[in-house]
Amino acid sequence: MGGSNAVETSPVGALAVSARALAPDLARGAMLLLIALANACLYQYGNLPLGGGLWLRGHPAADQVILLVETIFVRGRAYPMYALLFGYGLVQLLRRYASRGIDEATARRTVRRRGLWMLVIGFCHALLLFGGDIIGAYGLIAVLLVEVMFRAKDRVLLITSAVWVIPIALFRGLEHRLSPLRDRATDTPELLYAALLRVLHWIEGSIIGSLFMLVPAVLLGVWAARRRLLDEPALNQRFLARAAVIGMSLAAAGGLPWALVRATWWKPSSDVVSLLAGGAHTFSSYAGGVGYAAIAGLVAIRVQHRNEHGRVISALAACGQRSMTCYLLQSVVFVAVLAAYGGGLGSRLGLIEIAALATVTWLLTVLLADVMSRRGYRGPAETLLRQLTYGVPGAEHRRISVPAPRIG
Repeated sequence: MGGSNAVETSPVGALAVSARALAPDLARGAMLLLIALANACLYQYGNLPLGGGLWLRGHPAADQVILLVETIFVRGRAYPMYALLFGYGLVQLLRRYASRGIDEATARRTVRRRGLWMLVIGFCHALLLFGGDIIGAYGLIAVLLVEVMFRAKDRVLLITSAVWVIPIALFRGLEHRLSPLRDRATDTPELLYAALLRVLHWIEGSIIGSLFMLVPAVLLGVWAARRRLLDEPALNQRFLARAAVIGMSLAAAGGLPWALVRATWWKPSSDVVSLLAGGAHTFSSYAGGVGYAAIAGLVAIRVQHRNEHGRVISALAACGQRSMTCYLLQSVVFVAVLAAYGGGLGSRLGLIEIAALATVTWLLTVLLADVMSRRGYRGPAETLLRQLTYGVPGAEHRRISVPAPRIG
């Protein structure tokens, strides 16, 4: 990659692993554990309902503790962080376009095409495996918000993000109170009917619902990327430390009331109290996402000071670099083991067993990603998205003299 010709003929979105910032990849890899824990629970079905559409099995006390901890630190925390990193990553992508002289119109068109293909991948994921797919929502956000990433001022990003959270928190609080979102397709043994239910659930919950919920975090990620908070974590250590402490404190405090409700240890005295508890959980999810991302930045600082990543950090970063592949593999395992049209164990396992399955699944994907990294292979899902986005190598490499987009 030393000569200019190598740069010109490589896909504009590709980036050598050695040139990638550690913190975003580390955060993505670690947060896939939280996503696995949250998503695996959605494959549970049967009787004896517990809070939030989950079920008791042979050890209710342990399940209640698991549910309490999961609601405070996992439920709704990972996806806002991923949305933040998605916005952050799009700005990094636009920055690479600008550095290579790609004109603004081509950059916008490429980002939109990438988003549309993510929407297609998300639809296929929902149709075949998991109605709670989130890839499609991220793709739609890229299509709709690419202009914002070029034009919006920092103050507009922050104000819009803050204001947007308020109605979302109230809406999600109402949704929590009435009927928590749940993919009912998991307890349907008929394959075609289950596929239809998954797609309907995906459109209603993951595309429409998640789209609006994720926008504030994406905008915040754009703002953070303009300041290179995770690209240069050592220069922003004080800010990241404050963000980690404040974010995780708010996540714990805001998530506790609804966690007690879901664990059936507290019953709100009125619908208004229930609404506020659910809304506080949603509001605090954004703080938790920021907190987790900041923690990843702080860990990256410690790793960089040692001048070596170590096996664990390298494996987590490799997982983050192949996050779409690892995310899709989780669904394959959960369907094969838990869904009624798969292994069917979702009707017999309790939360503690499902949490163990999710953890083992995540560990296996981390190990697989590490092996792929050591052998020089990209994730198959990432490779597919790159090929669909850029088509023939060099097709999107036109250079003209225009002002660079406002990305920093």
